[in-house]
Parts: sequence; structure tokens; C-alpha cells
Amino acid sequence: MRNVSFTTDGFTVDAELVGRAFGFPPSDVLAKLREGEVTSRCEAGVDDDAGRWRLTFYSGGRALRLVVDENGTILSRGTFPSHAPVAAPRDLETTHSTS
Repeated sequence: MRNVSFTTDGFTVDAELVGRAFGFPPSDVLAKLREGEVTSRCEAGVDDDAGRWRLTFYSGGRALRLVVDENGTILSRGTFPSHAPVAAPRDLETTHSTS
């Protein structure tokens, strides 16, 4: 398996890649995702970055960031200190268009 695969359901990232970044066995990755100990964010590139995605995983005060193309090729990879973003409440009146 490649490290990252792109499917109609989204991305699949090899557990070994994620586990190695955070210092735990690949066999623990799925359970840690289910328990919320590992979280993730996917952002699609726009304009000059169209056709690229930024996949960021967070765990234990660290982040793993992968930039990939539509073939799942990892264009860049990095780890750094970071905490998972906190979702803020949204005002649906101002975020929903009524065209």
C-alpha cells in the first residue's frame, strides 16, 4: 500500500506513517482516532494549489502535516509542536447563503 490513497470517500493514510510521527505502534492508530486521541483535518488547495490537499494529524501536542496530490503522492511532510484546532460555535444566520 502507498502511504496515502485517494478514494471517492476521501483519503486513506497508512497507519505506520501516522504512528511513526507520534511514537506509537501502527496497530494503535485506529483506536486512538476512535477515542479522539488523534484528530485530523483535510484542506483542499485552491488557485495555485488546486489539485493538492493538506492533511494534518494532531496528537499529544504535536502535528503531522502531509501535502499530497490527487495520486496520493506525498509532496511534503513535516512534524511540529501544535495542538488540535478547537471548533468555535458558528452563527448559522451569517454563514448560510439565502440566494
